[in-house]
Amino acid sequence: MTGPSSTPRGEHSPRPGVTWVSSTTAWSGEQLVDDDAPEPAPPNRATRRAIARAQRRKNRGR
Repeated sequence: MTGPSSTPRGEHSPRPGVTWVSSTTAWSGEQLVDDDAPEPAPPNRATRRAIARAQRRKNRGR
């Protein structure tokens, strides 16, 4: 077994075309809510329709 080298290694360069932006995680939609916070208002009609439309598109793509 060899001992540690006195010369530091060079900086590692990533694959070409890979940036830190492509390696970030997406937001899961989870939010922390204080226990003493009032209940949120229910979504309005436009929001409910948009959610239903997104679900239909998601299920159609299976």
